[in-house]
Amino acid sequence: MSVNTHQVRVRYAETDQMGIVYYANYLVWFELGRVELLRSLGLAYSQLEREHECILPVVEATCRYKSPARYDDEILIQTRPSLLRGSVIKFAYQILRKGVDGEQHTLLAEGETVHVVCDDQLRKKPLPEHYAEALRAMMEP
Repeated sequence: MSVNTHQVRVRYAETDQMGIVYYANYLVWFELGRVELLRSLGLAYSQLEREHECILPVVEATCRYKSPARYDDEILIQTRPSLLRGSVIKFAYQILRKGVDGEQHTLLAEGETVHVVCDDQLRKKPLPEHYAEALRAMMEP
């Protein structure tokens, strides 16, 4: 299975009073991971909405926190599609602190989001085939 990796640096505004990344920011990073995964395939989330009149509302989100991220950490957002069935798409994520000078990366959090492909009236519809093909190709062993 293929994984898309996107790197970001933790900004001060993403931390709480304890200097630790506020828990909800991980869901923001999940979204960033999805958008960048599609971009890496030559597909755009904005194009999906504008040209194909599809939206992908989140119907379920989970996140398991393993270790805190802190201001100025370099993190890696690893994203992969894990399920594509009908109008349902599931993405899996790992958030890692980038290892320094050959150190191993540290797992900070992992999770999933489930989406239903819909039109603007929230009626289910199929994902355009070229999007589905690209995601299926990433899911192949």
